[in-house]
Amino acid sequence: MAAMADTDEFKPLTGVTLLLAGAILAFTNFMVVLDTTIANVSVAHISGSLGISSSQGTWVITSYAVAEAICVPLTGWLAGRFGAVRTFTLGIIGFGIFSVLCGMSTSLTMLVVCRIGQGFCGGPLMPLSQTLMLRIFPKKQHGQAMGLWAMTTVIAPIVGPILGGAISDNMSWHWIFYINIPVAALCAYGAHMLLRQAETRTEKMGIDRIGLALLVIWIGAFQVMLDLGREHDWFEDGFIVSLAITAAVGLLVFIAWEVTERQPIVDLRVFRHRGFTVSVISLSFAFACFFASAVLIPQWLQSSMGYTATDAGYVTAFTGVGAVIMSPIVAKLGEKVDPRGLVFFGIVWMGFGSYLRVYWSSGSDFWALSIPQIVQGIGLPFFFIPLTTIGLGAVDPEETASAAGVMSFLRTMAGAIGTSVSNTIYYNNATVARSEIVSKLNSDSTSTMLQGTGFSLAQVRGTIEQTVTPESYALSINHVFLLTAIIFVAAASIIWLAPRPTRTVEAGAAH
Repeated sequence: MAAMADTDEFKPLTGVTLLLAGAILAFTNFMVVLDTTIANVSVAHISGSLGISSSQGTWVITSYAVAEAICVPLTGWLAGRFGAVRTFTLGIIGFGIFSVLCGMSTSLTMLVVCRIGQGFCGGPLMPLSQTLMLRIFPKKQHGQAMGLWAMTTVIAPIVGPILGGAISDNMSWHWIFYINIPVAALCAYGAHMLLRQAETRTEKMGIDRIGLALLVIWIGAFQVMLDLGREHDWFEDGFIVSLAITAAVGLLVFIAWEVTERQPIVDLRVFRHRGFTVSVISLSFAFACFFASAVLIPQWLQSSMGYTATDAGYVTAFTGVGAVIMSPIVAKLGEKVDPRGLVFFGIVWMGFGSYLRVYWSSGSDFWALSIPQIVQGIGLPFFFIPLTTIGLGAVDPEETASAAGVMSFLRTMAGAIGTSVSNTIYYNNATVARSEIVSKLNSDSTSTMLQGTGFSLAQVRGTIEQTVTPESYALSINHVFLLTAIIFVAAASIIWLAPRPTRTVEAGAAH
């Protein structure tokens, strides 16, 4: 999509117009990225307000991610059919409207549906903001443009948890969506006024309708299966079995259709390149673990550790601090060091950060919780930036845009899947740990001992419950992080199966 800048005689913007237009694109990207993390620390508030469990509350996060993932492959077609600026502007307006509806939601069903709409509208905004940045800035300033764009991408995940926590604690969770309204209105107006002259050519383009329908069917069935599986006792329930069959058959038919379609909605042919395939596998597993922890940690802190949403947001946001510090260093190292080595170091380092969390307990203080977040954040730039170089550097130049779309699609899907799977493991392990602890306490005649000190039976039960519940969830989250540490190491190790990139990937080739 970055090639749009060279398809006509449009001249880059200059002066104040360029600065304002660049700010509009940057703010839009900031708003979209912010919404991927702002709800993470608000799940407890949303769950309590709507009368649902915390595991159901995570549907607010996964539904947005899945909708965004589905819409990303459509970005190129939408821009080619309706124009990049028009698609961008309408996407902002739609994002703002669904933000209002999310804030007005009075039930989980309404909120999830509106989050899906928000994800569909927000999906094209991130890649289009990058594409239009490259279009309006002179070629000699492309590096600066991408630096501005990357800055919003890195800072938003830091601000998101802090802002989400503060709003949820001091106002209402509804306002984590309402705050998008002035930003969306300003950006939509600015895009319409400042970017109209940068509109791209349009043409009647065909779309792979069957491929799109199959994509929606199998992804929808698979994600619903993951979200509902635990509550329905997994494959003991006929509905879950039917969803699993639909997802499996849909995936197989989707693959068969896409590899034979002339203009596929998702170009699976890029997987013939070994470097790309290995990079995507490593990216998907590592990002699934990373995103899942970003969702799970705030839940645990608020439900078991007594943290407010604001304090949980501060702990979560420390991940971004390390990323901001290391990003410029990684960019310079990328020009001199084998990117496979950088990826290996980065993902193993993230695994080390995950391993440090294995020692968390119900008595851990703020800094014991925050330091592993900083450690993991240091590894993030080593993970994302070089992986893009390896993956996109392995495909043919004319396939770069398609490969970037596939990488973005699978990364986003991996985050949603990782969140659902980790939540299931977390709550299931907590149940097992609770049973084991209670059994131990009973065998030690704890109840008799407490009653002997003057406790009533009701007080004994309450005391045991207050002790057992936090410890069972602490043990459970330890197990989750041990598993993610192992997955991180495996994801890092396979990167050596990819050949070293033979060509340089241009700025803005991926999003």
